[in-house]
Amino acid sequence: MRLIFAGTPEFAASALQALLQAGHDIVLVLTQPDRPAGRGMQLKHSAVKTVALQHGLPVAQPQSLKDAEAQAQLRALGADLMIVAAYGLILPQTVLDIPRLGCLNIHASLLPRWRGAAPIQRALLAGDTETGITIMQMDAGLDTGAMLLRKNLVIAPADTAQTLHDKLAALGSTAIVEALSSLQQQLLVPQAQDEAFATYAAKITKEEARIDWNLPVAKIDRAVRAYNPAPGAFTLRNGEPMKLWAGEVAIGQGAPGTVLAADKDGILVACANGALRVTVLQRAGGKRLDVVQFLAGVAIAPGELWT
Repeated sequence: MRLIFAGTPEFAASALQALLQAGHDIVLVLTQPDRPAGRGMQLKHSAVKTVALQHGLPVAQPQSLKDAEAQAQLRALGADLMIVAAYGLILPQTVLDIPRLGCLNIHASLLPRWRGAAPIQRALLAGDTETGITIMQMDAGLDTGAMLLRKNLVIAPADTAQTLHDKLAALGSTAIVEALSSLQQQLLVPQAQDEAFATYAAKITKEEARIDWNLPVAKIDRAVRAYNPAPGAFTLRNGEPMKLWAGEVAIGQGAPGTVLAADKDGILVACANGALRVTVLQRAGGKRLDVVQFLAGVAIAPGELWT
């Protein structure tokens, strides 16, 4: 089949690589325009564009798919399907209708749970024990289309957004290859989503990543993992933000936000119930350090308050 592939970050790049390895004919790759990145704010290719260029694939980076010129370019390709994974642009109905068999989306949740932009982080924040990949026939709604294939994945107690992302990227890659094989054999049966079970995974904001020490320690532990690697869970120490990259649930008691102990095993901070033992953290403008390295340069004493 002739495929158009639309995606931008690493999650999508893994799927593109898998489709190429499976021998599919990618006639065009759509990805977001190059963005400034790094300390020098130099223009940087998306992960998908990097893979596409490595394989000599044609790449288009439109600002929008709503204009007639972009749509005409897609229509001229005579594609059978468009595969979409974390692309970042809205596909209007006119675009969804261009490929002969429509557009398939690789979504990082078990739909209808966690439709939207941040399904991985929202699953961790909610304390879900399971997530997965859904291959979905796209329609004009937000992740509302019929489901063609679902693959389950257990969320490990220590999973962060990064580790869960990597597992789901690998699962999504195998799932889309399997789905296309089944589609060619006419083995896929579309299944409508049950709206009664739908939840929305809103985009993560920096402000919500601030730790509220008045919450139960289990929720705080999940927040630290959900916001790693971005935007990074943080607290204020003497009015300055400090990021918390890793920790574990521990026993302790005190006013929420109070440092109970600080040693080579971690910095113990009181929560509403119990305490969080912080093991990896980062001062504003500093490097991410384990607790031993951090305490070698920063004096933290029991009794100080983090807010």
